[in-house]
Amino acid sequence: MSEKKSFVKDYMTENVISVSPDTETEKIIELMKESHHNSYPVVDNGKLVGMVTAFDIVAKEWADTVSGIMSTKLVVADQNLSINDASRVMFRRGISRMPVVDSTGSLVGIITNTDMVRSHIERSTPNKVEYFKKTMEQLYGIKTTLKHMRVDTHKLRPTQDRVYADELEGRAYELEKGLAEPAIVVKTGDRWILVDGHHRAVASVQRGYETVDSYVVDLGKDIKLGMEKTADKAGIYSFDDIEIIDDDKHPLIALTESIQDQASKGDD
Repeated sequence: MSEKKSFVKDYMTENVISVSPDTETEKIIELMKESHHNSYPVVDNGKLVGMVTAFDIVAKEWADTVSGIMSTKLVVADQNLSINDASRVMFRRGISRMPVVDSTGSLVGIITNTDMVRSHIERSTPNKVEYFKKTMEQLYGIKTTLKHMRVDTHKLRPTQDRVYADELEGRAYELEKGLAEPAIVVKTGDRWILVDGHHRAVASVQRGYETVDSYVVDLGKDIKLGMEKTADKAGIYSFDDIEIIDDDKHPLIALTESIQDQASKGDD
């Protein structure tokens, strides 16, 4: 599965709230309270002319309208800029969002760090799935098919006996923000075997989601997988059989905190 080149226009938010240079600063403050956004592009006759942020309002000398406090030296992205180049610009400049313009300088969208994360997930996950797909084909001497689809949660057969409560919180956040990586599922016979993505799936079940975004590798025949046999021995048949560990941390989080503790001790 070759990686498709992605552009800013593929991931940007198109319906952007913008203001004009004549917008009263008081109205901007109210808008920020209502929308929970802390910055807005400033547009005049369809052209991007500046950005106004919460920092501009707090740190600069008060002005009655946006024109008196907006920033005019902007870092912008062309809609046809590659997503990789855009992410490099944002990282190097230390910015979390960039206005997107077309060839005429008209505002057409906004690209954010969240969009960058989503693009990375959508581009990297298929490579992992393709590797797994080829492994199944070599192991069982078959030809499989791959689909990106939503699978009913009640159909999924888990193969992992435990998940971590703190990791579930992170996966819940990702689901709410649309950042969750798709699960990997094997369809063998009439069974849907969850291979990867147990935290995502459990978080979906806890929140009442009826489906899970998944890459499904269809074996085309009924083959009893080794992971199924292992799950049988462990008595794992549904999500109710999975133990949620809330008195211990996920190994990755525990390792990160251990490193932070060591660093803080070194500073003493």
